[in-house]
Amino acid sequence: MDKMEQLLSFQRRALTVHGTRQQLVASNIANADTPHYKARDIDFRAALAAAGKRMEVPSPELSRTHPRHLSGRGSGEGPLAPFVGYRTEVQSAVDGNTVDMDQERAAFAESSLYYEASLNFINRQLRGLKTAITGQ
Repeated sequence: MDKMEQLLSFQRRALTVHGTRQQLVASNIANADTPHYKARDIDFRAALAAAGKRMEVPSPELSRTHPRHLSGRGSGEGPLAPFVGYRTEVQSAVDGNTVDMDQERAAFAESSLYYEASLNFINRQLRGLKTAITGQ
């Protein structure tokens, strides 16, 4: 089982990065008409590099100065939070929104393509393992 985990670990982590990017882009699209909303994206190369290093990314510790303060956990990005940032503004909007729908559609399509490619790669690896095990 350890060998299978080693074989599939990078692709599993890559799927996590692709999924996080999908969520960010979908959030950008959903907030395209929200005034002062800033589009977010993930530093894809840095996040995949961290995925190759088993995502050992230190998460910042937040201090609670009052007992009723929230703990700061559960931001939704988990170990990928350090790689999430705001996208640079392409064209200014009157309401301060930085979502460019053309850029978001392209990013969503690209991310979907990479996600599907990662799934296909995993399926091929599993089929190869099944063939090796059954001897066919």
